[in-house]
Amino acid sequence: MSEMDNDEGPPPATFKMLPLFMDFKEFTICKPAPFSNDEEAILERERCDYTKRITYQMARSGQTNRRVRVYADGIYDLFHQGHARQLMQAKNIFPNVYLIVGVCNDELTHRMKGRTVMNGFERYEGVRHCRYVDEIVQDAPWTLSDEFLADNKIDFVAHDDIPYETAGMDDIYGPLKARGMFVATERTEGVSTSDIVARIVKDYDLYVRRNLARGYSAKELNVSFLSEKKFRLQNKMDELKTRGKRELTKVKGDIITKWEEKSREFIDTFLLLFGRERLNHLWNESKGKLIQALSPPGSPSGSVNGDDLFGTDSGDEYLDLPPEYSGGSSTSLNGSAKKQEQQSPQALRAYHKRSLTASPSLFKTNSTTFKTAYDYADNDDDAEGEREQQQSYKTDLERPRN
Repeated sequence: MSEMDNDEGPPPATFKMLPLFMDFKEFTICKPAPFSNDEEAILERERCDYTKRITYQMARSGQTNRRVRVYADGIYDLFHQGHARQLMQAKNIFPNVYLIVGVCNDELTHRMKGRTVMNGFERYEGVRHCRYVDEIVQDAPWTLSDEFLADNKIDFVAHDDIPYETAGMDDIYGPLKARGMFVATERTEGVSTSDIVARIVKDYDLYVRRNLARGYSAKELNVSFLSEKKFRLQNKMDELKTRGKRELTKVKGDIITKWEEKSREFIDTFLLLFGRERLNHLWNESKGKLIQALSPPGSPSGSVNGDDLFGTDSGDEYLDLPPEYSGGSSTSLNGSAKKQEQQSPQALRAYHKRSLTASPSLFKTNSTTFKTAYDYADNDDDAEGEREQQQSYKTDLERPRN
């Protein structure tokens, strides 16, 4: 086997898994800040040479042989982003800062400021899990004495610059400002613990209904029996409204989906009924009917019954004359017409006149046809009369005179 075949592949990659129960001494990044009486905080405090005081100029320039110990205090009820921003400013106000945060206990806070939403333990835990904090001081004092500053080896105190009045003092941070140990931070506008409490009070009914829906009892929420029933009824009404809106939205979605599926079929049917060819056919048909309705009727070409007086050679229909016009025998008009060709023009005109002056019931013609026949006969008589007069005058001229 070749040398390459003897070489084994690279070892499988190994990953260090976090244990189920973490030891914060090994994972220092993930640990919460220690309390001031914890061993870690005590060791850090003992390593600090507090005899070498650090001025503001030295701290700003970063020319110090140890970490600058900055102290910030407060109540930190309902820990929010305003608190976090204040601690971030204190942590970054100098290079290499060791941030110590003091939190007042419940007894002192209730006496000096009022009731809190969170108790002391909850407020401690909220602050010590902030990543900017290095150490927590429990039961912090309301005013900072020189003894407290020395015991905790505090170099600077960070707080907003607004004066805080107390009994006998206009500003509890006034002495620190005079000694140059105070550094100012900025408040975050628009957010505070009082604002959050005001929002809850403003929407009290809403939050009570919310907690009742989540399983809290009326006793736990400190509401009366009637109020509980009212809030639960409102919750049911809101639930029905939400369910109705959800079902309505679902129905609308189904209708839209079905319409999209059937749209092609609808469009094809519409084009079949009202497409270009169909519309052209309807237009031509309607135009023909309209022209036929608006056009006057044509003049009749024959009698009312559709029979022609003289224009037919058919042998199916005959016009029988009375005996006095037929010489005593029943003779058809068509038969007489054949004899007319052999008679003289004068006899033919006389025959036409006698035929036209016969009883109207013998002819299947209308009044218009009779009028036309009479005019025709009269015009022929006039023309024949003129010709006879001219012939008589010519004869007279040719006759020899005695």
